[in-house]
Amino acid sequence: MSELYQTITALLVIWCIGVGLGVFFFGGLWWTVRKGLFSAHPALWMLSSLLLRMGLTVGGFYLVLSSDLVGAAWQRLLLCLLGFLTARLLITQGTRSIEAKSSVSSKGVQDGS
Repeated sequence: MSELYQTITALLVIWCIGVGLGVFFFGGLWWTVRKGLFSAHPALWMLSSLLLRMGLTVGGFYLVLSSDLVGAAWQRLLLCLLGFLTARLLITQGTRSIEAKSSVSSKGVQDGS
């Protein structure tokens, strides 16, 4: 029974790594776009962010792929990708609600209410 718990724990860790990579990648993308809009050098922001986010994300996927935690390499990669895409959905929903709140508050300021 303890082997089953170890397997489930390893799978959960791989999924959480994918979520962490996704939060870093997509959260960093959202932050970069917001910063880049008002920057004097937006191209530098975008390129630097792209290189940092891609480097860390590809490195994280490589570490998951090369680890010997549980299962075949493609299974670990697929589970990590599932966590990555889960984070994309969470970040997308979170940023939509933040943008909606900021647009409502800016309309209230413009209307004078």
